[in-house]
Amino acid sequence: MNAAIELQELSKTYGSRRGLAGLSLQVDEGEVFGYLGPNGAGKSTTIRLLLDLIRPTGGTVRVLGLDPRADAVELHRRIGYLAGDFVVDGRQKVSECLAFLGDLRGGVPQTRIDELAERLQLDTHARIKSLSKGNRQKVGLVQAFMHRPELLILDEPTSGLDPLVQQTFLDLVREAKAAGQTVFMSSHIMSEVEAVADRVAIIREGRLVALDTVAELRSRSYLRVRITFAEQVDPREFELPGVTGLTVDGTTLACRVDGDPDPLIKAAARYTVRRLSVEGADLEDLFFTYYNGEEPGHAA
Repeated sequence: MNAAIELQELSKTYGSRRGLAGLSLQVDEGEVFGYLGPNGAGKSTTIRLLLDLIRPTGGTVRVLGLDPRADAVELHRRIGYLAGDFVVDGRQKVSECLAFLGDLRGGVPQTRIDELAERLQLDTHARIKSLSKGNRQKVGLVQAFMHRPELLILDEPTSGLDPLVQQTFLDLVREAKAAGQTVFMSSHIMSEVEAVADRVAIIREGRLVALDTVAELRSRSYLRVRITFAEQVDPREFELPGVTGLTVDGTTLACRVDGDPDPLIKAAARYTVRRLSVEGADLEDLFFTYYNGEEPGHAA
């Protein structure tokens, strides 16, 4: 499969401050790729390098097989971009702004703009300066999706959106994938990435700390276990390999299990179990595990 984005040992420094440090990753054509990290981790720096808005200190960048610097005009025609700080002329009406941006891309059918605006509940007659942050974000989404680009690069795309519009955005991403488009979306909202991403990268302090499918990341993670017994138990019997955060409150035991839960289950079987609850880590748990520097699947 061809690469839509390919980064090799990419680095960026701002004086004494590090933005990226030797970042290497590949995004395949036609996939939805989630790029996770808190503010300051290097997500927006990566995106600006992809678009040649800033220049790397070292390493190489290829986007749709092209050089973002030498082939900027062609690339920008084939990309839909939503900046994390989307800003346009506030004096324009929404309809005027979108028509202007559509013309810059060689023309976008008015029916396409109207369809997206209606789905996102965007008033195209309003002036930009009168809009709330959430409604300005809708303008940004329409301009990113409206020309059906080969590659969508979205930086915190649901910032300021209400939950219903967030769901519409996720539908648009699914439709883009079904049409063969590639989506690269940075976010710190784990649930939206988990809902649509084929693969996820987690970045910490400018370095890649995890890259895999959500399912594979979960398979290397931990379980949260809660067991209620018919009688009180001796917590020392449950101090087993892979069991951490062990607490006993009355007849209820709670703990985290990294790896094989079989030893814990066999220890619990010595008693009468009234209730058993087991929860796998969601993507948000995994993110914080990686971000805090803990290796999933190992006791902290």
